[in-house]
Amino acid sequence: QVQLVESGGGLVQAGGSLRLSCTASADTAHTYVMNWHRQAPGKEREFVASITKSGGTRYQGSVKDRFTISRDKSKNMVTLEMNSLEPEDTAVYYCGCGRALYITDYWGKGTLVTVSS
Repeated sequence: QVQLVESGGGLVQAGGSLRLSCTASADTAHTYVMNWHRQAPGKEREFVASITKSGGTRYQGSVKDRFTISRDKSKNMVTLEMNSLEPEDTAVYYCGCGRALYITDYWGKGTLVTVSS
């Protein structure tokens, strides 16, 4: 069982930046992928970004040039650097980890990001 705890959410004005962090309770160095998803009010949860244990990254198209995902395997941590934030980025952001690229076995409880216009 892996517990994931997100931090770093908050309120920011459009155009601003936030950095989200996710710390795992167990060794995730060999976990194939760690990812971020988000869920806006009234919408389904959607993929944001992922990073594999070898460092390969994927992004949703709308965030590709604004968000950066990184992973520190020694600290069992994954971060999401978010720049040029837009009101449409407002959502609860969830950290996840999984044994394959499109599989998330564990989720965190989420952290709220609110972007004001």
